Amino acid sequence: MQFLILTSLINQLFYNELSLTLNAGTKVYIRNEENGEAMLMEIINSLLSINKRSNNMKKNEFVKRFFMPLMLLAVLAFFVGCQDEMTVDSGDPGEPTTDQGALEKLVDLDSSLTSFEANYNEDGLLDYLGKTDEEIFPFRVWHRMRLVSKNLNINFQDTLAFGTLTKTFEGVLFIAASYDPHASEPDTVIEKPFTSVITRNLIFKKFANTDHPFRNWRLVAISLPEGGTQSPNIDINKLTVFLPDGDTIVIESPNEYFLRRWDRWWRQIPIIRRGESVLLRVELFSAYEEEDFVSLTYGANRHGHHRAKKLFELISSTPRDDGFEKVYEQTFTAHQFPGHYHAIINAMPRQVIFDDSTPVEAEAWGIPYIIRP
Repeated sequence: MQFLILTSLINQLFYNELSLTLNAGTKVYIRNEENGEAMLMEIINSLLSINKRSNNMKKNEFVKRFFMPLMLLAVLAFFVGCQDEMTVDSGDPGEPTTDQGALEKLVDLDSSLTSFEANYNEDGLLDYLGKTDEEIFPFRVWHRMRLVSKNLNINFQDTLAFGTLTKTFEGVLFIAASYDPHASEPDTVIEKPFTSVITRNLIFKKFANTDHPFRNWRLVAISLPEGGTQSPNIDINKLTVFLPDGDTIVIESPNEYFLRRWDRWWRQIPIIRRGESVLLRVELFSAYEEEDFVSLTYGANRHGHHRAKKLFELISSTPRDDGFEKVYEQTFTAHQFPGHYHAIINAMPRQVIFDDSTPVEAEAWGIPYIIRP
């Protein structure tokens, strides 16, 4: 393009007047032929200078239009990225900030632990056997349990932590019965309030040392739960579980019998397939000669659905100086809903159920199990 302009200028130098309009809007007039060569060089230099300024202006305009916005976007992206990194480092706002809080949250989230309360509380939906052949045996007996306090006491030992979980329940025992031995339905409901304390032991293990305690610990083992009203008149001494695969579990101290949740050092939680049956044998001490009210509650999910209850059958009773050693048995069949569950054994002396003024005396043991398809 510059070459064409220069050629045109040379052709016009021999005329008396040359009028050239520059890019910047300035007109240059050439009148003297003798000074044509000098003026040609001056014009060329002017053109080059103007062209240089034009290029500089274009570059400045390009920077203003494109480069500066890109720089602003880059700066904004940098600060947003920094803010995101700061958010990640701070962790979940609801995440515990202490080891104690982390272990408490692990307990609250464990399915094998939380399934206990849905079966210990028999209020609401319940499949029950109904009235027995006993003349004044109630039509239905159940209890409503409300958790009023929970305490997790932790003993930290390096990378291990040993916890004792204590739950206190306020309960109401409901007895739907009739004073007429020939009645086909209850005509009265007796309510008996009581307090029950359930304990179980837990083992935690530390796997990491990050700034987030909840990510450092895992619940590796849980004991079986036991408790009740702490009455000396009824006491479960032994539970034997006969599993469908031929394996047998013998429990004499639930709080010292651990099942694994992570490590393989402890026994696995019993796994039962849908429709399989499990035989339970309970050995207990009772201060009374009469047959006790020993029941099994099982099958409830975390919403309390599919809960069922059965009475144990007395197999034998052997007297001793201060009472009787008794053996009870019952079988339950796993329903069709996979998940984590608890089987709860409740033992009460007979007069608690058959006498409307006798206070509640109760002992409870439990064992978690898993149903798989």
